[in-house]
Amino acid sequence: MANKKASKKDLRQSAKRRIRNQSTKSALKTFVKKVRTQVAAGDAEAAKAALVQAVSALDKAAERGIIHKNQAARRKSRIAKLLVKAQTQS
Repeated sequence: MANKKASKKDLRQSAKRRIRNQSTKSALKTFVKKVRTQVAAGDAEAAKAALVQAVSALDKAAERGIIHKNQAARRKSRIAKLLVKAQTQS
């Protein structure tokens, strides 16, 4: 356990941030999952709308430092590639 006042404050702040970041990360997973389920269902229009929403959420999370910018780019790339692949098959 920290002894200094500043260290104790830092622990409190990081605990608050961790809780806040957990909810955002969970929401990101939900947005990506929505895209994947829409693609699996074959609903192209709904998948496109879900993709736009997911990309926006990923960009915001990366901008706020919740996830790394490269991780956001990788996730966006994967779901976009999934959608394009589904569209070319049908």
